[in-house]
Amino acid sequence: MTTSRKFAGSNVEVLIPSRLGFEKVAMGTAASMARLMGFSEDRVEDLKTAIAEACINAIEHGNRHNPSLPVGVVLSMHGSELEVQVHDDGAGMTSPAPVPDIDRKMTGEEDARGMGMFLIQALVDEAEWVPSPVGQSFVRLVIRMNPEQQAK
Repeated sequence: MTTSRKFAGSNVEVLIPSRLGFEKVAMGTAASMARLMGFSEDRVEDLKTAIAEACINAIEHGNRHNPSLPVGVVLSMHGSELEVQVHDDGAGMTSPAPVPDIDRKMTGEEDARGMGMFLIQALVDEAEWVPSPVGQSFVRLVIRMNPEQQAK
């Protein structure tokens, strides 16, 4: 039995306050799960960065730094892939941010902020923003142990 099958179907949920710095709790939890599954350290580092960015987006844009609104992180093991959902309870963004113009940002013609989803998409195998009524929107990320694996 491989490590990834041993934990298949296992879920972990973490609630963090909408205060910068607490994204590190979600990062640590995700890293522990990925290591249990047998992910390489490079993939673990990609996952940690993507989750931190998703949590910061939820804190800043979804919950607008309101400490009474939690950010929920749900991690689900499925074979050799880890799915992460980052939920906020706020009314922040009503649609996904526009795709950044990297060239304009690199030359200083646009503000460097707004690269979060671009960064997340570069680090994980699947990333989507799922709009729902206020308090139910989330970002869904999937990272595979072997990036060349196709979605099921």
